[in-house]
Formats: sequence, structure tokens, C-alpha cells
Amino acid sequence: MRDPHDIIIKPIITEDTMDKMAERKYTFQVDRRANKSEIKKAIEKIFGVKVKKVNTINMQGKEKRMGIHVGRRPNWKKAIVTLTEDSKGIEFFEGMQ
Repeated sequence: MRDPHDIIIKPIITEDTMDKMAERKYTFQVDRRANKSEIKKAIEKIFGVKVKKVNTINMQGKEKRMGIHVGRRPNWKKAIVTLTEDSKGIEFFEGMQ
């Protein structure tokens, strides 16, 4: 198995993701090649919580312009992780509410 820190790239912190924390849902940017079971194992190992469900979304990179030149940002993968009812929550997010 790959290192869990290679699978989980960074948390996504927006108003929408902060509202979903009340439903025990946390959002992360993950490696594009990672599947749901790898993401589940990585979250459980890094944060010490129990994961109930993982939803993944492939996000398309935005088109950007610089004068007449057109380019794209890279595509990326987002994972929404739902924790079980008996899990305490992820401490990283707790101080941000």
C-alpha cells in the first residue's frame, strides 16, 4: 500500500465544506489514481477515525487565459468522507469553525 500522506493531498476548506461538517462530512483533495478503499484506509490511519462512506468526484481544471494564450489548470480528484456516528471527528477541522 502507498503512504497515506501521498493519497491525501490537502483538505478543502470553503463555506460549503464547513457547513457539511455538522453532518460529519469532510472534504479532501486526493491523488487522482486513488480509489475509495485506499482513501478510506488513509483517512483512518492519518486521523484515527472510522469512515462510514467515501464519495469521489473528478474535477475538471478551469480554463485560464493570459492575453491571447489559453491554458488549463490540471484536473484533480475530490473526496467527501462521511464518518461514523461514534467517531470523534477530525481535530484538524475543529479549530476552524
